[in-house]
Amino acid sequence: MLKQYKLKDYNFRLVLWLGTLSALGVLLVGSAQSALQTRQLGGVILGVIVMIILSLTDFSWIMNFYSIIYIANIVLLLLVLFVGSDAGGATRWISIFGLRFQPVELSKILLVIFFSKYFMDHENELNKPRFVLQSLLLIALPLFLVASQPDLKNTVTILVIFSILYYCAGLSYKIIFSAVMVTAILGAIFMLIVTRPDQHLIRDYQRQRIMAFLNPDAEEYSDDTTQQNNSVTAIGSGMLTGKGLNNSDVSSANKGNFISQIQTDFIFAVAGEELGFLGSTGIVLLLLLICLECLHTCRKAKDLSGKLICAGMASIVSIQSFINIGVATRMLPNTGTPLPFVSYGLTSLVSLYMGMGMVLNVGLQSKIEIPESRTRRPRSKRRMFV
Repeated sequence: MLKQYKLKDYNFRLVLWLGTLSALGVLLVGSAQSALQTRQLGGVILGVIVMIILSLTDFSWIMNFYSIIYIANIVLLLLVLFVGSDAGGATRWISIFGLRFQPVELSKILLVIFFSKYFMDHENELNKPRFVLQSLLLIALPLFLVASQPDLKNTVTILVIFSILYYCAGLSYKIIFSAVMVTAILGAIFMLIVTRPDQHLIRDYQRQRIMAFLNPDAEEYSDDTTQQNNSVTAIGSGMLTGKGLNNSDVSSANKGNFISQIQTDFIFAVAGEELGFLGSTGIVLLLLLICLECLHTCRKAKDLSGKLICAGMASIVSIQSFINIGVATRMLPNTGTPLPFVSYGLTSLVSLYMGMGMVLNVGLQSKIEIPESRTRRPRSKRRMFV
């Protein structure tokens, strides 16, 4: 379970990027809603502790419990449906022993762990039709449970993460091409259906957001576009260096309460307004550096499961960052996704630190020196002639 590692092999660069980004997150959350700053700081401290513990725990040992991890994930998602609490028309939260959290954020990490081990154990079967079908059935159950909350964005996010993991594991390009073609056809059919007023495929509020994105100037969707318009205005008003953290400008989107959920879904608007273009670019660069460190560790991993853990964590950070910033800049339909390590949300924050702890351990495992006695091949015995 625990091994002896060399301190010089610890990836302090990744820790530095994570710490810097999380510190910016604490400051921005405090500026958006001061009452939440202490809780965000507490979440960062808890996350760092969990990360350090997992970084010193052999990830291969954790992989031995991958079946239990999958079952635990399903149980948590089922609890959301049966005893979950409602928030904004969706049931996504549960409380256990007084602790309230969002299982879908943890689910992403657990599924990365499960499929990393699952694909490694069946490395020679990845392109067999039977195994492909079996894998699709395994991901279909959590996807159905997440979609039932309803949570369309995380359903799509989990599906994309699964696809990336399968590709990195060694999926055939023929299957990838076929999947892309089928996805394109289904996507076109989906858009044809949801644009009809009498559709029953998705919830009304989800359709409203899609239609508002497709028709931003339509009066009937103005309520859905106002928030994103205000976000773009706030980001632009920061110009190069921003207005400064906790500024008292009443015309700002932050202080003027022109954007709802600004501490979570639209935290990038706070960054753009108060830190300006330079500060926003710094946040994007830090997110990029974190993803690159994960991919760098992926290349050095000792086995396929380690590679997939790193690739999975890079996927989660990059996808969620793309969605969050895309929504804040009106490049994507309005949907709530936290910006990794920046937005307020303790479940997301701690879960991401859990994943990063495993990435750090994968990096330490790749540096372990194998004793020379194990690396030497046995010498063949020479025949003696008399």
